[in-house]
Amino acid sequence: MPQIRKFPSLLDTDPVKVLELLVGLESVSVLGAIRRADDSIELHIQTNASVAGCRGCGTFAKLKGWRIVNFVDLPSFGSPVSLSWHKRRWRCAEATCPVGSWTEEDCRIAAPRCKMTDRAGRYVTRAVGQAGRSVNEVARELGCDWHTVNDAVVAYGAALIDHPDRFSEVTALGLDETAFVRQAPYFKTNYVTSIVDVGAGQLLDIVPGRGGQESKAWLAKQGQIWKAAITHGTLDLSSAYKSVFTSELPHVTLVADPFHVVKLATSKLDEVRRRVQTETMGHRGHKVDPLYRARRLLAMAEERLSSDGKTKLLSLIEAGDPKGEVATAWHAKEAVRELYGHQDQALALRWLDELSADLTDGIRPPEVRSLGRTLKRWRLEITAWHDCHYSNGPTEAMNNLIKRVKRVAFGFTSFTNYRVRALLYAGKPDWSLLPSI
Repeated sequence: MPQIRKFPSLLDTDPVKVLELLVGLESVSVLGAIRRADDSIELHIQTNASVAGCRGCGTFAKLKGWRIVNFVDLPSFGSPVSLSWHKRRWRCAEATCPVGSWTEEDCRIAAPRCKMTDRAGRYVTRAVGQAGRSVNEVARELGCDWHTVNDAVVAYGAALIDHPDRFSEVTALGLDETAFVRQAPYFKTNYVTSIVDVGAGQLLDIVPGRGGQESKAWLAKQGQIWKAAITHGTLDLSSAYKSVFTSELPHVTLVADPFHVVKLATSKLDEVRRRVQTETMGHRGHKVDPLYRARRLLAMAEERLSSDGKTKLLSLIEAGDPKGEVATAWHAKEAVRELYGHQDQALALRWLDELSADLTDGIRPPEVRSLGRTLKRWRLEITAWHDCHYSNGPTEAMNNLIKRVKRVAFGFTSFTNYRVRALLYAGKPDWSLLPSI
């Protein structure tokens, strides 16, 4: 006689119960399943509710009929799944009740007017928001369209990023702009402002524009206690962002980002080089022209030049710079860099005052005089770095994360989608709250 195979006592062998375990929804019965021609699975379910009370008067309702509603669910064993919920239609037994009839709801399965199950909505929010995957890629995985996934990401994501405890006390705040979109008819680039907690390296929010009223309104909305805790504000050499700080946070110490200060000096050097090149040669730089050959050596830090490199640079400047204007701009750039070699703020301020006075002398090239005036105008913000060593580096890092999200999405036209996706990826939401939404 063939031996009867014995299963462990805890193993459930009823196929219907096994299927219900795999579905994983509470108080739900599986009616059946269909495998479609495209290899997707259509799963039919119904709740175990047998009675319902009227929302208005509380009277026991009568069953009116059934309505099948389809939802996108998580894939099963590599196949996309469509969940068909056979919803009961109820009506109130009281003829005078204004409620009339209604369809049953269960948010554990899916939220009202949502095309995706609750668990699928949470999954796509993590996949798109936390992992940075594209909406189209996740939509192909689930066998649905782009809008179904994006709507779920916006719905669940907005609740996460707008949670009041997502960020708390901030001591150093950074502002910087990044390009959002170029839209018709004139294809003018629209910018947004990134508001960043420089100390924690966290993106707090994104607002339209480059400074201006939107940034001021965001800060005004945070309240006096939160704003009072901020001691420093980092920015590039932008008058618009300086105006935001002086208007809404007049007590903070403003810190000009060292990278942008040195970048300004380097850009002025390049302007002088290009102007002298045109004046002496009568054309833009060719590969045989001395100043064109020196362009990369001019931009390098002096201490990084080898002895041969420095000799080559000086000989090229001598050959292509008859009035010594490029040499003057190069020494000005190196003097600005040397400013950040000082550790004492008072010494750095005296150094900067003497440097700006020298650069604004009438015998200097116009580009160098412009650099000197800017250094003089931002003297306190530039030397504030020597006291606190805050920079806009974390703000630039957040902009890089935002640009990564933008590249994955192949650009945005909706600011709402842009903001939600960027804050989910770089805003450090508390992902442990996602199951409670």
